[in-house]
Amino acid sequence: MALQLAGKTAVVTGAGSGMGKAVAQLFVSEGANVVFADINVQAAENAASVFSSDTTIAVKADVANAKSVQSLISETVEKFGTLHIIVNCAGIPQSFTQIEELEEVEWDRLMDVNTKSIFLTTKYAVPYFKKQHSGSIINVCSIAGVRARPGLNAYCASKGGAIMLTKALAIELAPYKIRVNAINPGPTETPMISQFLADESKNEDINDIFVKSMPLGALIQSEEIAQAALYLSTEAARSVTGEILNVDGGRGI
Repeated sequence: MALQLAGKTAVVTGAGSGMGKAVAQLFVSEGANVVFADINVQAAENAASVFSSDTTIAVKADVANAKSVQSLISETVEKFGTLHIIVNCAGIPQSFTQIEELEEVEWDRLMDVNTKSIFLTTKYAVPYFKKQHSGSIINVCSIAGVRARPGLNAYCASKGGAIMLTKALAIELAPYKIRVNAINPGPTETPMISQFLADESKNEDINDIFVKSMPLGALIQSEEIAQAALYLSTEAARSVTGEILNVDGGRGI
């Protein structure tokens, strides 16, 4: 079977661990040149190290910083000569916090990493996409962006903003054949999941807290998000834009 991403170049943010790592590694295995971007460059290097340096690079990137993101895109094109796919996996959680206890700095950080980052990667990638009249942007958002949860006020707002930004960009960029889609994971089995809990709940069984709210009765696996991102990156999805794909075990129903 032919590799689905042969000849393509992708940037994956948050590629040092969790969903980002799974996406980046799957894309390499499907023939893409992949930039493993993460603020933790050692984690990104470790994730990329199982592949040839001819097809991968690890780049330290602060997705909330314009100069860092601009450098990331420039380094990608310098290394591989082109760019076809952006997968915005970088994100941070919010521990259960009542609104009157939420600090402004925490609100700003959640908005910067979870929402502003999509603006920045798109801003600097789109000039290359427009020149070639093609491109795919995939934003890993959250089911919390459409199904609000108490105590996750800023997180829900940041992901809801990311979802609407996805739709707005899909309309704006459609004339250039640039597709923009999002994936809404449900609770996913990554090291980040326990960080959503209040301090007094962090010793409880994750399954008792999350799985009972999911009709399919199991945490989402990072590889499932990677497969959804792969589909949205391929020719099979050439007519798909502005869509929000829930991979959530039914939690959003």
